[in-house]
Amino acid sequence: MDSSSTEMASTEPNVYLFVPNLIGYARVALMFVAFYFITDPGMYHVTMTCYLLSQLLDAVDGHAARMLGQTSKLGAMLDMLTDRCSTLGLVMALGLLYKDWFFFFQCYAVLDIVSHWLHLTASHYSGATSHKTIDLSSNPILYYYYQNRTVLFSMCAGNELFFAALYLLYFSEGPNIGGYGFFRSVVICCAPVMVLKSVISVVQLIAAANNIVVVDTEEHTRAKE
Repeated sequence: MDSSSTEMASTEPNVYLFVPNLIGYARVALMFVAFYFITDPGMYHVTMTCYLLSQLLDAVDGHAARMLGQTSKLGAMLDMLTDRCSTLGLVMALGLLYKDWFFFFQCYAVLDIVSHWLHLTASHYSGATSHKTIDLSSNPILYYYYQNRTVLFSMCAGNELFFAALYLLYFSEGPNIGGYGFFRSVVICCAPVMVLKSVISVVQLIAAANNIVVVDTEEHTRAKE
């Protein structure tokens, strides 16, 4: 290898060591710690501390990526997969704790995974660089959801707080506030957000399927020509 090649190799960025990706690895580690203790009645505080910290870091890694100019496809995939897997793990645990609602948790998990997977696939087929930058101008609900960071953060936070508080409620009511346990109050307040986000997931699923059908139709039309 000549000196120019060596110099070029030394200046190539190591995407694995991008700060946002390092934060992403920490999120994964926290997620697995939470999963390990999730059904232990004596460790539910540790479980939820690790889980919520992992979720909070979701906002930090995105900010760091933009501020440092270290956005990457690896980081985007790591971010989305960690989001989906952490929620899935918590919902699975809730299905064990609240057995009468097991079917609901199954349906929620399937909807969450399928809608995001189809949306990501539609983004890929359309040539978008991110599932958040696909052309959604024809769908005002999804456009406003993904383009308004305040709305996106509030919806995701409210949804996560619903399931987190529901988990904590199984073990404790939490501090008493106005005659209601704090955890129960959070569940009641965040339930409409969870329902609304589920509706948006259905809209996302249908829109993604329609976008993929458009790609299929164009390919078949070109093939006939």
